[in-house]
Amino acid sequence: MIIDIDRSGTVEGFNKLFYSFIGNNEVKSVLIMACDENDFTKDSIDHTLKKSSKEVFGGIFPEIIYYKEKLSKGTIFAGLTKEANIVEITNLSDLESDFESELEKKAEKISESKTLFVFVDGLAKRISSLIEALFNTYGLGYNYIGGGGGSLSFIQKPCIFSNNGLLMDSAVIVGMDINSGIGVNHGWETISRAYKVTESDKNVIKTLDWEPAFQVYRKDVEKHSKKKFTDTNFFDIAKGYPFGLSKIGTEKIVRDPISLGEDDSLICVGEVPEGGYINILFGEEESLVRAAHDALLSSKDAFGPSTGSKTTLFIDCISRVLFLGDNFGKELEVVHEDNVPMIGALTIGEIANSGSDYLEFYNKTSVIALLED
Repeated sequence: MIIDIDRSGTVEGFNKLFYSFIGNNEVKSVLIMACDENDFTKDSIDHTLKKSSKEVFGGIFPEIIYYKEKLSKGTIFAGLTKEANIVEITNLSDLESDFESELEKKAEKISESKTLFVFVDGLAKRISSLIEALFNTYGLGYNYIGGGGGSLSFIQKPCIFSNNGLLMDSAVIVGMDINSGIGVNHGWETISRAYKVTESDKNVIKTLDWEPAFQVYRKDVEKHSKKKFTDTNFFDIAKGYPFGLSKIGTEKIVRDPISLGEDDSLICVGEVPEGGYINILFGEEESLVRAAHDALLSSKDAFGPSTGSKTTLFIDCISRVLFLGDNFGKELEVVHEDNVPMIGALTIGEIANSGSDYLEFYNKTSVIALLED
């Protein structure tokens, strides 16, 4: 894998590296990860992306990772020596979209792949539905790795790179014939009893145990945190108290409440199924850092023995950064290995499975893929 970075975050810097990679005969496809602070728009980027003679994919994220650096500005380019086969899904929030039908029609494109990269608009409303459709259609025959693009302003805008330009409310599923090992862990612990989701609408929790969701959430969180919610501090407190969805045979799937909705509802990143059970979670710095390291160990076990070169792709949730603050560097320290290049994105939701576990859309979770070069 050929890796380079433009630290300026400018369109000029983007174009310079873009054409450098497209003109490199060793490069067959290009992964691009950019920062939201670059302020890239369709008008400034589309012309370049649409002129590419090679497959391009990736996203714009709140921040990116380059070795042991966390960057809020800049663009990473990774040139892969294998060709990419890309399935593009649009209208990701549309209730009428039949994702399984779309994926079935395009299954042949990725049939020879070993690893699927999945990048989605992290603020779309039906991400979990897409992930379920992916699992139902393509199954466990692949390793999956990816995450949600977007902005911490939580204003939805174009954030997915493709040969058709910069896309909004869309996803790209990218099949590639490369070996990988995936590790997933989050480190959050339960602090409340289980509540039944008695009413929800996609990513909005309306009631828990037939009471307004925020009133239930508020009671437990204020008691544990010794802090009071006000009109302006919801996210500052909520970033440390996600929900955990109960799943049979696996650790809880984390859902991030990001804002208040109407009638004391809670808006989350990712769907929350009505009728399921959720707990409120909390994490300590030590448990989160340890979980990231455990994800690395799992990815190494899954990758297996190899004498060839490899690259670490670290997909980590931006809300873990917000929670850990200056201590986030400890996560980067424990997942970076000497002599192994590491790139990544700090995402709005993470996507992964290990090739044997159920495919999931996670929040507040560390996902690591070791990729063969």
